[in-house]
Amino acid sequence: MATSVEFGPAARSEFDEAFDWYARRSHGAAIAFASEVDTAIEKIAADPERFAGTHAGCRYCAIPRFPYCVIYHHTRSKIVVVAIAHAKRRPGYWRPRLI
Repeated sequence: MATSVEFGPAARSEFDEAFDWYARRSHGAAIAFASEVDTAIEKIAADPERFAGTHAGCRYCAIPRFPYCVIYHHTRSKIVVVAIAHAKRRPGYWRPRLI
């Protein structure tokens, strides 16, 4: 199991933007979104190999109830969240972040 989970700056920004978008429409939806992301992060931390692979060794975990997924890569010592990506927009836009 990885010892820590870190958000890359772009991933943090994406989370904040999505949270704010939901908050402008419904406080409850924003809280539910944050809760679902937290649950996904907990699942990833518990077993990072559990989720399907994608580009350059990254993996992704879908966020139930919302059209987002957590894209991450991991080493023995940490998990780095690369993106909180909308599942229906701009596929693969986050790939340059891995360079």
